[in-house]
Amino acid sequence: MSLDPELSARLKRNDAGLVCAVVVEHATGDVLMVAWMNDEALERTLATRRGTYFSRSRNELWVKGETSGHVQHVREVRLDCDGDTVLVRVDQTGPACHTGTHSCFDSAERLLLADES
Repeated sequence: MSLDPELSARLKRNDAGLVCAVVVEHATGDVLMVAWMNDEALERTLATRRGTYFSRSRNELWVKGETSGHVQHVREVRLDCDGDTVLVRVDQTGPACHTGTHSCFDSAERLLLADES
């Protein structure tokens, strides 16, 4: 497999050759998680319609749900205006977060910025 050369040329990767992937639940618009993709992960995601990402800690590809069963069926992938982030819209089966919650952003902790006005 190889990523379409036209798409590859539009990507702006970080120093590690990765682009940020923001994963959103198709039905609700909830942000489920943020992950990283290299060219191979993006190509596999587009070819298989299964969320495939690059693990920076393990230095390898991983398919979401391969071991947990909490799979992502990819409905749509969009490239942002700068070419450095992809939006991945999915149908999520089970929790998206490795902690067992629906979203990696389900914690009660909120970070608020002070009102500067």
